Amino acid sequence: MLTFLRRLLLTAAALGLGTSQVFAAGTASPVLYNSLAHAAPELNPQALKGALNAMQCAINNGAKQSRHLAIIDYSQPSTERRLWIFDLTQKKLILRDLVAHGSKSGDNFATRFSNREGSFQSSLGLFRTQESYEGTHGYSLRMDGLEPGVNDMARDRAIVIHAADYVNLFWSKRTGRLGRSQGCPAVRPQVARRVIDSLKDGQYMFSWYPDQHWLKSSPYLNCQPQQIASILSTHGS
Repeated sequence: MLTFLRRLLLTAAALGLGTSQVFAAGTASPVLYNSLAHAAPELNPQALKGALNAMQCAINNGAKQSRHLAIIDYSQPSTERRLWIFDLTQKKLILRDLVAHGSKSGDNFATRFSNREGSFQSSLGLFRTQESYEGTHGYSLRMDGLEPGVNDMARDRAIVIHAADYVNLFWSKRTGRLGRSQGCPAVRPQVARRVIDSLKDGQYMFSWYPDQHWLKSSPYLNCQPQQIASILSTHGS
């Protein structure tokens, strides 16, 4: 991770760019990035940088600050702990754990994503968490997708964080993957309450995958202020 960052900064220096310009695609703080990268060395640098840039771009354009940020790296297999939750105030990792993807997104690896109701696929992009509630899966957490055409049907699709018995490594030993959801980022029952309590009421969640169309078109990753202002006014963020 530190080698990656050094290469990035050395390239910038060769091009005559300052550190702030390296991170100007969003406006994430290099200090925050460095701290979180050190705390989570196994997290893909692109996923971390994308999450921080997307979140900061939203905040710079009128969204509220949050204390916690969750990142799901769907480029990793379901059998890996690919959910990270960070405390942004203390600049530290507070949880890393397993998370499921939708049954139609793939087997051990998620490779297909959708915003469509009934697709049973996971969605990419920046989400804002909302209220916790007791539902079919017990204690759960609703969230709103902030990216039009990518994840903004999350509430209508009932894409929520909830506990699921199939999110466990014993399952993966039998099948070669975790069990899968209907598109929800389901977590282990043992950590579900901790995950939900740390993320409820206006925190950010960012789901990442190297999908080239999304990477090039996301209003948050590419920080398009006018489009973001319109989106946030709709959500009241």
